[in-house]
Amino acid sequence: MIAVEHVCKTYRIAKREAGFCAAMKALFHREYEEIRALDDVSFSVGDGEMVGYIGPNGAGKSSTIKILSGILTPDSGTVLVDGRVPYQKRVEHVKQIGVVFGQRSQLWWDVPVIDSFELLKDIYTIPESVYQQSLAELTERLKLSELLRSPARQLSLGQRMRCEIAASLLHRPRILFLDEPTIGLDAVSKLAVRDFILKQNKTHGTTVILTTHDMQDIEALVSRIILIGRGKILLDGTLSDIKKGGGNIDETVAKLYRSYHI
Repeated sequence: MIAVEHVCKTYRIAKREAGFCAAMKALFHREYEEIRALDDVSFSVGDGEMVGYIGPNGAGKSSTIKILSGILTPDSGTVLVDGRVPYQKRVEHVKQIGVVFGQRSQLWWDVPVIDSFELLKDIYTIPESVYQQSLAELTERLKLSELLRSPARQLSLGQRMRCEIAASLLHRPRILFLDEPTIGLDAVSKLAVRDFILKQNKTHGTTVILTTHDMQDIEALVSRIILIGRGKILLDGTLSDIKKGGGNIDETVAKLYRSYHI
């Protein structure tokens, strides 16, 4: 389903000191720093598998998701997602994937949620019958009936995230990328989102890659974990391998980060 082999990605970032003089100097002589976001990253994910992709801030998680979803092109290496190269066949690719970025929205801010859904139906060219079936199923399972006629800006964070997940699944993608889907949510909303993701995987066999700092999300949803740090894959194993006999999951992962000096 997903095969990533020897992928590298480097960003070139402008740097300067604070102050007016430094700003004037930067107009004529700009200094840059190269950041190695991904360094020879390789892994594979099977059809219908749910994988937790974890690591500290700046480890390379979001860069990986953006490459898998076709937003970014790697400097080197190969990526195949369901037989496609994401960044070469973007239009075809996006029809088969769903992406949820916890800190970014695909809903139009000032219009009712249902209007955003209707526009996404046209963008993805979803047949009317499929759209109505998906909308009815997602509305029931995510409890959206009271939210569809409200503008996105009037929803709480938990309500908006439920709508974001529904928006990403209207076209019935085979693969779902979740980047911090429960960030900032209260306990009730987190439980609702987790329960839905589990049912989506079980009912439709949706392949899920989850990136999060919330280890309770990992513990509740996945059995396999890929740990990335400083752009490198450091560990690929089961949750039981990482927990090594028990203990609090957050403390265990913190110790794991320290053991790899990340």
